[in-house]
Formats: sequence, structure tokens, C-alpha cells
Amino acid sequence: MSDIVMVSSAPPTSCDSNTYLLFHGETLLSNGVRASLYTVALVYCFIGLSAITARFFKSMEEIMKHSREVVTIDPHTKAPVVRQEKVWNYTIADIALLAFGTSFPQISLATIDAIRNLGQLTAGGLGPGTLVGSAAFDLFPIHAVCVVMPRPGSKKKISDLGVWLVELFWSFWAYIWLYVILEVWTPQVITLWEALLTVLQYGLLLLHAYAQDKRWPYVSIPFVRGERPEDWVPPEDASVDYDSIHDTNDALPITVQNDGIPDIFSVHSYGNQEYSKVPDTEGSSTMDHLVKNTQEDMPWPSIWRQQFIDAVSLESPQSRKMDSVCVRLTRIFWNAIIAPWKFLFAFVPPYHIAHGWIAFICSLTFISGIAYGVTKLTDQISCVTGVSPYVIAFTALAAGTSWPDLVASKIAAERQVTADSAIANITCSNSVNIYVGIGIPWLINTAYNFFVYQEPLYIDNAAGLSFSLLVFFATSFGCITVLVLRRIIIGAELGGPRLWAWVTSVYFMILWVVFVVFSSLGVSGII
Repeated sequence: MSDIVMVSSAPPTSCDSNTYLLFHGETLLSNGVRASLYTVALVYCFIGLSAITARFFKSMEEIMKHSREVVTIDPHTKAPVVRQEKVWNYTIADIALLAFGTSFPQISLATIDAIRNLGQLTAGGLGPGTLVGSAAFDLFPIHAVCVVMPRPGSKKKISDLGVWLVELFWSFWAYIWLYVILEVWTPQVITLWEALLTVLQYGLLLLHAYAQDKRWPYVSIPFVRGERPEDWVPPEDASVDYDSIHDTNDALPITVQNDGIPDIFSVHSYGNQEYSKVPDTEGSSTMDHLVKNTQEDMPWPSIWRQQFIDAVSLESPQSRKMDSVCVRLTRIFWNAIIAPWKFLFAFVPPYHIAHGWIAFICSLTFISGIAYGVTKLTDQISCVTGVSPYVIAFTALAAGTSWPDLVASKIAAERQVTADSAIANITCSNSVNIYVGIGIPWLINTAYNFFVYQEPLYIDNAAGLSFSLLVFFATSFGCITVLVLRRIIIGAELGGPRLWAWVTSVYFMILWVVFVVFSSLGVSGII
């Protein structure tokens, strides 16, 4: 092996605590003060992720609204019948848009970590640690939140068990596959072909889920599909309950009576008006009222200009009408905190352009930029505190970057008539974390090492990562078992008797604590 390869194969050098990140004088501060500053900056980055996620959701809504005209011939009258058909399949949208989009912060972080480690034969642990920790956060805390979201006494169950079982299979197989390539085939080493097969399995997930949704013979489970959000249609005499339309303090979407919100990414018509149901976590109230069809016909430069006006406005017309001064001041204070993020993200083009795709791509770009800042802050926190980057990844990074997953699943569990999207987002996000979030970074590193050094990719602390996978398998089995028991005994995965809903929620949180504690001890070499 050449001298340059020997240098590249050495582990990365230890950090230099004398380098500054935020300002020049920070190196004169104590390590404790610096760690506190970096932690505050990290939390502010997570707030930025929540803000850009709002625009990201809006762009996905616009993509999902896209439909095409389908002309069929009536068999009786022989007259042509024109109907509108959605371009996106419901199941594929859950995996390709919802799960991929909400997992993009973790994917960006892992990819950036891989790119900055190019030239090293040993892969960094920040990306894989974050993605495995994110899987645990998705499975336990998000389930814990979702199970108590339905109104007291109401029950919400998965209507399409076949699709959920397919998604669950690929979710668990993703982590079995990761353990196999880490410990069985090529221990502590990832080859180019293993990385390539990891990425290709995302395509197999999409194909299998679509086949199950369409009930293709031989490759689908013959389960009868119940009512699901896509099929929900309001009766002809349905009307909006205007008394239930209110300005919410947490900037969540407006509600319709009787839980009549089937799809957080769709807009259903009521007469000549449209009713929007996409979460707006930017503190703006623009989504908290009915949106006229004519607004979408406004020139996009005017809409774009309005984005900047909304970004610098600390109060909305609705908040000025609030009777509670305390709540009003709290909202003003919160809007002042996130105003820099809102102004920055106002540069994202309006989501009305090109069916939302331009805003979709620009939102992903901003998310990648924030993820880069998160990686730099994590390096500095690890440097000044001596805490392993794996431990930070399992805890703070996993929770912060999984916030979009939590928001999406919470909204779906609270507002949809079934539990399909809320739980599907969890299982699909876990699959995306491995097939895309770990697969693509490892593919980048292995391809570089293969063509430059003719060497595989060595995994830093592979034993600790493998131990975390074993802990995840054990705790996730306990989670899925309880969901199955709730389906059999209570008749629904979410909701039900309030006491049992809270008991289930606490149980899921205990599982998460068990995972975090044992995984942190494992990667630190204590056990």
C-alpha cells in the first residue's frame, strides 16, 4: 500500500479546542460556557429545521394536489366522461414524499459527514449514530405522542394492514441487513457492493408497497382494505363548521368537525372554497383560515413579496384579536425569536410554482445547509466536553433532526380518520434512514475508496453500532407487540380508553430511555 494510503487510513486527528466557531473570543471562555453556547446554537438550528419544514410541507401539499384529466367512455351512454385523478399514489406518497421528506435532515447530516470524510478509509460515526438513534426516536417517542392524540374515547386503527405489514417488514429488514453487513459478511468493513445493494433496496420497498396497494397477485398479502383517507369524500351537503375554525396558539392546522380531515397533504373542496390542512410551524397564521381558489391565481411575484412581509411581522391580524394578553405577548416573543429563520426561508420561491417542485427542492437545500451547521456544532460540543459523537448522535441529534417526523405523525394521528399515515410515517422513515440515509453516504465513501485506493470502507466503532442495533431489535419487539395487543384487545392502535392510552405512551417512552442508556454505554465501551 502506498504512503498516501497509509496516511489516509489513519483515524482522524483529535479536535483542536483552540479553534473558534461562533466568534473569535470564544476560545477564551471555559469549556463549560462554550458547551452551553454551542448547545443553545444547536437548539436554534433545530428551531430552524421546524421552520423550514413548514414550507417543505406546503410544497409537498402542492405536489400532492397535482392531478390529471382522465377521459373514459361510459359503457351505457357511450359518452366521454372526464374526471380528475391524482398523479401520486397514496402509498407511494407516504414513502417517497412524507417519509423521505421528514427524514431529510438526518439524510443530509449523514451525507455531509460522509463527504467531509472523503480520503479517510474509516467512516465517521456521526451519520450512522444519528440515523440509528432517529429510528429509536421515531419508533418510541413518536408512537408515545401519537397514541394519546385522538380525542378521549375515540379509536383510530390502521385500515390497510397489508401495506403496513409490508412497510414493517422492510423497516425491520433494514436493520437486520445493517447488522449482517457489519458483523457477518464482512465484519467491520463495508464494500462497494454492500453499499450499492443497501441503496437499491429502497427501490424494492417502493415496488413492494405499490404492489401491495394495488393487490398484485403472488406478491401481495390478501387483506381486505378498509376505509382510508384517500377514499374519504364528504357528503354533498357537508358544510364547514365555522365555529370550530379558530386561531390556535401552537400554529397547528385548523380543524373540521367530526375529525373530517383525511389527508394532511390534500385539499378537499367545500363548495367553491378550499380548506387547507398542512401544518405551519413558522408562527404564521396564514394557514389558519379558508383559502379562496382565487388566491392561487395571484401573480407569484406578489405571493413571494408577501412572504417577506409575513416574515418581519411579529403579529398577525388574528393574534391582535386575542383576549389573553399573556398569550399574545408569548406569540410576539416567539415570532421575534424565529424571525431570522422566517426571513431567510422567505427566499424559498412560492410553492404555487411548478406544482410545488421548486419550493420542494429549495427547502431541501436549506435543510442541507442547517444540517451542515449541526455537524460543525456537534464536533465542537464533542471536542470541548469529551463526550463521544455517537452519544450525542443517539440523543440530541436524533431527537432534533426527527422533529419533522414527530410533527407529521402527530398531525396525522390527531386529524386523520385512520392511523395509516401516522404509523406509516414512522415505519417508512426507519426504512429510509437505512436504505437512503446510511446507504448513500456509504456508497459515496466506498466508491471513492474503491476507485482511488482499491480499499473497502472501515467502520469506526462498528462493535458499538452493532450493539445498538441489538438493543433496538429487543426494544422494538416490545413496541410492536404492544401495538398488536392494542389492536386485538382495544380494537385500535391509537386512542381508546384514556388511561390505557397514557399507560401505553409511558411504556413507549421507557423503551426509548432503555435504548438510549444501553446504546450510549455500548458505544462508549462500558458494556
